[in-house]
Amino acid sequence: MVAESHPALRRAPSSDSHASHTSQSSQSSQSSRLLFGEIPSPIATARPSLSRSQSSVCSLILSTSSTFLRFWLSEECRDSFLSHVEKEDLPNLRLACHDFATRAAPSLFEEINVTFKPSTFTKPARMTALDRIGHHVRMLSFNMPHTPETFLPPLVDPMTGAEHAFVYEPQVHKPSTLISKVKEPKYGSWETTDLLIKQYPPLFHAATNIPSFIQAFSLLPCLTHLKISCPGQEASQRYRRSAIDYALISLRIAIEQAPLEVLNTISLLPIHPGALLYLQPLSGFGGFPRASRRWAQIRKLAIHMDSFPFEESSRSQHLKILHSYLGYFSTHLTRLLFRWKGDKGPSPFTLDQEPCFKPSDPASEQTGLRPLKFPRLRYMELENATMDSAQVSAFISRHRRVLSEFNFEDVALRTGTWDDALAPLSRIAGNDSWKEKQQEVMDVPVILSPSNIEPRVMESVMQDEQRAERSGTQLTMSRWLSKGRSAVAAKKAKEQFWGSGEHMKRFLRTSVFPWR
Repeated sequence: MVAESHPALRRAPSSDSHASHTSQSSQSSQSSRLLFGEIPSPIATARPSLSRSQSSVCSLILSTSSTFLRFWLSEECRDSFLSHVEKEDLPNLRLACHDFATRAAPSLFEEINVTFKPSTFTKPARMTALDRIGHHVRMLSFNMPHTPETFLPPLVDPMTGAEHAFVYEPQVHKPSTLISKVKEPKYGSWETTDLLIKQYPPLFHAATNIPSFIQAFSLLPCLTHLKISCPGQEASQRYRRSAIDYALISLRIAIEQAPLEVLNTISLLPIHPGALLYLQPLSGFGGFPRASRRWAQIRKLAIHMDSFPFEESSRSQHLKILHSYLGYFSTHLTRLLFRWKGDKGPSPFTLDQEPCFKPSDPASEQTGLRPLKFPRLRYMELENATMDSAQVSAFISRHRRVLSEFNFEDVALRTGTWDDALAPLSRIAGNDSWKEKQQEVMDVPVILSPSNIEPRVMESVMQDEQRAERSGTQLTMSRWLSKGRSAVAAKKAKEQFWGSGEHMKRFLRTSVFPWR
């Protein structure tokens, strides 16, 4: 018996498909330069051999279906559709035709993430790509984690073995001519420049390339939200500079000099304690007076800072830097969030009342920190902190005419009770009815609930205080006002705060406290 030959499953390439394959291979190098997910312009990639295939794809938008045309050409319908498309699918949608690519670009490039590397802002292809999509960017996440590559050892003189001193002076502008470049070494002197080139990694030199930072941020004219993330610093490196600190100096100068006219939100999630020294407006490295106009635009500020020992007065320098940083933004902010990562830390809003800043001798002329006041603040949240009831009471009284909502999440009181801390609310409302209203809002029994989740009834505040005294633990705000919330509900309530993954629970409403 002769076996029948089966037809080949693979179709022989036609002339058109062969041309398409050739075009794909010829464009592989071009597509490798598309670093942010953008696609090349159809005009630049059009070839005569592909005119038929391209016209068939682009004819989708010229469909004779009036229903589809009405849907796609309606701005509300189109934006609603694009908002529900997964971000991973948007690049594929943009490949359908030129109109799809144009309409989907704002949704795809609204948020971009940049992990800083030696070639991040110096590679020409990357800057060309950023130039094409920069006007779509509304939020930029700048990530630079602490790694062994960011560690900077002391400069050592190879001849004597002694440590070489290095005083950094930011070079904002590149030398215009070769002669000026020869006369002006990048790091002060030719000796220091030679040592830095030989002993420090390329990441350091990229971090000090301030003109490249300014060029990159100048391509983002519609940027409204800047998120900076510098996680992973070890405690042993807390008092030493790293390549990240030099990058933060360049980043701050770029923010001040680039045309970021609509920037209004900054998130430091997370940040190491010393970072605020290099992000300090005006008084920072390379600051200039005109920079105040840029920082006056900031209305929303979120900080997640790594905790550190603060009880000793000798270790309070980072707290002074934090106090100075918040003090500069205090007159402009309308929304403020602060969280300590790790152990509980002091309240950064009332550092003037911290014991470590009070003079040991009351008769001495030593002056403490100036109290912070936020005249435009509408919302405040403090998380994972420890403070006194007098500090909470003073903050509420100081901002009673402007503050609409605040939240003390996982805050433990060293002295006093929450009744003492929130006493100003009773004076403002004229009675204690706000406590009852809050209990009604926070604890609504659910009848049809999963069998493995049982609702708990809120006990009285007096019973909580007695139980805390017997066990020797502190009574926190989250326990006092969030009884009966399951772990699932608590996790769900912490989602989606400015894209940081943790949302803020609200417990005091304007309708309850009519102090405006």
